[in-house]
Amino acid sequence: MDTLDRKILQVLQADSRTSLQDIGQAVGLSPSPCWGRIKKMEDAGVIEGYTVRLNAQALGLGETVLVQVTLDSHSDNTLEKFGETLAAIPEVIEAWLVSGEYDYLLRIAVKDTKDYERLLRERLYKIKGIRHSQSSFVLRTLKKADLPLLPG
Repeated sequence: MDTLDRKILQVLQADSRTSLQDIGQAVGLSPSPCWGRIKKMEDAGVIEGYTVRLNAQALGLGETVLVQVTLDSHSDNTLEKFGETLAAIPEVIEAWLVSGEYDYLLRIAVKDTKDYERLLRERLYKIKGIRHSQSSFVLRTLKKADLPLLPG
């Protein structure tokens, strides 16, 4: 990736619906070579896809909860089953296997504290193999950014 590729990615991160004409104009290329660069980055997996950013508040999902989870076992089967179970819970919007005191960090979107209590009772507490969990409600988002496009 060179400087032009990074500029193209900046434009697409800001608005993935930007036309090829406008992207080319922003980076100093005509649409055809611009499209070629975008296609190469898609093929290389640099661009994973195109999406829409949704407003959680507007959708009634006003609370974000970070949940740290420790499992009883770390067998391949347990980790696989845990991952499959999380994938089936729509409120779990991100899940990371992490190092440190806990095994997983989950980011969960819910309406409010009652909705989170429901999720705990109906889904999370029913997952076999969880030894311990700790929940933290996000009070305020201080920073939310796209991936940095550092010089290469």
